[in-house]
Amino acid sequence: MHPNPSYRSDDRALMETLLDEIGFGTVFLTTPDGPRVAHTPLVSTGDGAVQFHIARANALARHLDGATALAVINGPDAYVSPRWYSNRKTVPTWDYISLELEGRVRQMDDDGLEALLHTLIERGETRLGGDQWNAQETPADIWAKLFGAIRGFELEILAWRPTLKLHQGTTAEDRANIASGLEDSGSPALAQLMRTLAP
Repeated sequence: MHPNPSYRSDDRALMETLLDEIGFGTVFLTTPDGPRVAHTPLVSTGDGAVQFHIARANALARHLDGATALAVINGPDAYVSPRWYSNRKTVPTWDYISLELEGRVRQMDDDGLEALLHTLIERGETRLGGDQWNAQETPADIWAKLFGAIRGFELEILAWRPTLKLHQGTTAEDRANIASGLEDSGSPALAQLMRTLAP
């Protein structure tokens, strides 16, 4: 989390929306073998936890159950050029959205993992629209083999730490110019967040 308090938020609904819309993150843990990381889809339970799955062979898999871990969801980010300021006598920076979730992890049973997989499939297929694929199209023996190669986990969130670095504290004119520059340079999502979230 960025140390500047103006980049923080306690808007839980916004954090849940970021988690749902992005739906993918990184789980970090310090293990006896050193720091380890996993990249995984994340699903909010809606009651203060996130669920995810990783390969059984992942170096984190045998250490997560009962540990305190950190999950990070990165939103849009972009380089900000001094050319977009009314006073160009400054330096470049980077604006971004990020959400850190710290909490205790427990391994899910097979029923929980199965439910998580179907939730992920439904979310992904719904977002694609059109003729949707469903899990019943996979032969049972293939599903069982792949299912056996992963583990499901639930992280009970004890701390939500968002960073919304969107040029808060600068003039409205500079923020408008920066948002336009971001949009023109291929970062429309970050530009829209700057227009709607930054004061």
